[in-house]
Amino acid sequence: MRAAPLAVTALAAALLLTGCSSDSSGSGGDDSAAASPSNGTTCRIGAMDVEVGPANVAPAAGDTGNIPVTLTNQSAECTLDGFPGIDLNATDSSASLSPGDGTKSTKLTLAKGTAATFTLTYTRGEAGAKASLDVKTLNIALPGSGTAKSYKWSYGPVQGRSDNAGDPNASVSAFSPVGD
Repeated sequence: MRAAPLAVTALAAALLLTGCSSDSSGSGGDDSAAASPSNGTTCRIGAMDVEVGPANVAPAAGDTGNIPVTLTNQSAECTLDGFPGIDLNATDSSASLSPGDGTKSTKLTLAKGTAATFTLTYTRGEAGAKASLDVKTLNIALPGSGTAKSYKWSYGPVQGRSDNAGDPNASVSAFSPVGD
C-alpha cells in the first residue's frame, strides 16, 4: 500500500508548485493586494500612513537635498519587494526617478504598525532654467501596486541631468526598516 502515501505526496508537491507560480509583480495595475509567496500580500499605499520629510532641503541651485519618506503599515502584514515608484510632476511634464547608482533593493515584511523608510535625493535646479524641472507634486507608488498618492513638493526646482536631457538629477534609495 505504498501508492496512497506516494499519491498524497505527489498531490502536495503539485499544489505547492502551483502556489509558487502566482504573479506578485502587481502588473494588474490596481491597488488590490497581489499574491506573494512569502506572506500573501503586497503592501498598498492606501493602507500606509505616509510621512514625507522633514527634509534636508537643498538651499541653492547645485546643492543636494534629501527627503526621507516613512511608511507605517496600518493594515495586515504585507511585503515591500523592489523600489518605490516616484514621479516628480511639473505643470506640463513629469519624470520618474530611478534607484541611486549601485543601490540594491531588499525585501521587507511589515507587520501592522511597523514602518519602513526610503530617501529621495535631488540636486536643486535654478528657478526658470530650461534644464530644471519646476516640480509641483510628488507621486509615490509601492512596488507591485498600480496606485499612487500625490504629495505637495515644496523643495524648489530639480536640476536636470547633463548626461540625459529631461531626466531630473534625483534618485530614490531602497526601503529600510525603521527601528530595531
